[in-house]
Amino acid sequence: MEILTTGLARDIVERTMRIIPFNVNVMDAHGTILASGSASRIGELHAGALLALAKRAPVEIDAPTAKNMHGAKPGINLPLVVNGQVCGAVGLSGAPDEVRQFGALVRLTAEMILEQAALAGALQRDSRHREAFVLNLIRFDADARELEAWGHRLGVDFARTQLVFLLELAEEGGDTEIHRLQLRLLARDGTLLTAAAGPREMVILASYDPAAAPPPQRQLDTLAALLRDECPHPHALTMGIALPGIDGAAISYQSAQAAARIGRARAPERQRHSYYELALPVLLSGLDAGWQAAQLRQPMAKLRAHDRKELLRRTLSAWFAHDGNAAATAAALHIHRNTLDYRLKRIAEITGLELSRTEDRFLLYVSGLLEE
Repeated sequence: MEILTTGLARDIVERTMRIIPFNVNVMDAHGTILASGSASRIGELHAGALLALAKRAPVEIDAPTAKNMHGAKPGINLPLVVNGQVCGAVGLSGAPDEVRQFGALVRLTAEMILEQAALAGALQRDSRHREAFVLNLIRFDADARELEAWGHRLGVDFARTQLVFLLELAEEGGDTEIHRLQLRLLARDGTLLTAAAGPREMVILASYDPAAAPPPQRQLDTLAALLRDECPHPHALTMGIALPGIDGAAISYQSAQAAARIGRARAPERQRHSYYELALPVLLSGLDAGWQAAQLRQPMAKLRAHDRKELLRRTLSAWFAHDGNAAATAAALHIHRNTLDYRLKRIAEITGLELSRTEDRFLLYVSGLLEE
């Protein structure tokens, strides 16, 4: 890959000519002028630069010498070296005795600009490489051996536990905002791997030793606190299930997606959701097809048919929310205990389920979860 581009060459010329009173030329590794204070010279082959590139050393050309070199002008030419690679040359036009003192300064400035650009490019390529790995991992798109080798290069140990967090921006922030947030998180914690899963979604992958790391809930709290500092936009953070192995990340991501969806439906005002707080509805969310799902939905379907004002369903939801505690349920609904008993009896009659039996109560609870 070429380190010295036309854009960078222009940048070098503009910056250096603001501080020195001489014309500056920047040439590529073949001696062609990419940028110059004298626009008419762009695209020409620079004889002095060719000599400096061949010798890998500064070359001075005085007036008598310039007369014997086609198209040459007096000046000094210095090779540009970045990471040990000669990538071009910089030239200052003028009598060597006059421009010599500025040569080292111009070359240093040029090489610093090129080194910064090379570093930024390397970081960007590394960021894309890390992001591609995360996306392939959570979707399990690549061969397991390929993913394992890829992860090894990035320092991911699949013998450790994989834990995926899903960040969702409440407003359309676009890929630019997600990218900025990725860079902020990388600067704060280099162990986190991230990927943009959509214009408002970012996946965060953590890999850890469960024997040495805090429990998942504390990790959720820590990450949420970090995001409060780094993400100014309203957002929700959801944690998936923590699992070991190369397929652990994909399952964790799927569980985080389900937990986010169910968490939004149940408590849209909350900013944090967790698989561990929603384990049962998340696990049951896969039962959305087939005859078993139809049978599980029947009790709530019967209740819905006889409950046009949703009074009985709201009562049942409150009863389950208070773990079947009649006093707490009646207080929450602002009704008398006798009224609650009547409604529960009516629910049992309609559904054909006896709420005092554990299996019937659980079946009705599952039916309600599937309806959600």
